[in-house]
Amino acid sequence: MLNALGQPQTVLLLGGTSDIALATARRWARSGDLQVVLAARPGPRRDAAVADLEAAGAVVEAVDFEAEDLDGHAALVAGVERDIDVALVAFGVLGDEEEAWQDHEAAVHLATVNYTAPVSVGVCLAERLRRQGHGVVVALSSVAGERVRRSNFVYGSSKAGMDGFYLGLGEALRGTGARVLVVRPGFVRTKMTEGRDPAPLSVDADDVAAAIVKGVADGSDLVWVPAALRGVMSGLRHVPRALFRKLPL
Repeated sequence: MLNALGQPQTVLLLGGTSDIALATARRWARSGDLQVVLAARPGPRRDAAVADLEAAGAVVEAVDFEAEDLDGHAALVAGVERDIDVALVAFGVLGDEEEAWQDHEAAVHLATVNYTAPVSVGVCLAERLRRQGHGVVVALSSVAGERVRRSNFVYGSSKAGMDGFYLGLGEALRGTGARVLVVRPGFVRTKMTEGRDPAPLSVDADDVAAAIVKGVADGSDLVWVPAALRGVMSGLRHVPRALFRKLPL
């Protein structure tokens, strides 16, 4: 269970090579005893992630995880031997914006990884945490799903669906002892966005990690990173479509 300071003892990282996932786990590792189940594809990136977290003081177990292997998700979640205090759903793909709506395979891959797979693991995690009677699912969403733009509408639509699912899952879990925290970052400077021009209000992975750690400790169900994005998107949500499409977004 979370300790008196809101710190977990056991964390499941789904998409464990994510810059944001690693930055978050490193912050929790500073507080002392931390067991991390790092779920990711086997290979050099996973090996490096394990070494990174071990150097930070965590005890790490690496397990194989493939987002599109939907049939394997239940066994993976059930196979975590200790109670899961926090499960961080941090996997996803950005893809090529123009290919994503013109290439069938690319579109289905993006939708599967960003929406169908998070729903799949979300259902498995909810069942596990409900039986435990405690635990937090942290869903890494995106501001791109708040109002879908022409420039990346396939990605944005997948994040909109994922965001809505986890907000609803949080409501469904109320009263069970388990809960959900949805995190909506804007542009984050990570490996995933490398080579792209940063958008206004850009942040680093550690900024998102700090918001996640605070949100878990505070019992929040939704956080924006940076917090100023909440006001920005509140305004953009009401811009008429004819004007919205002319904005340089």
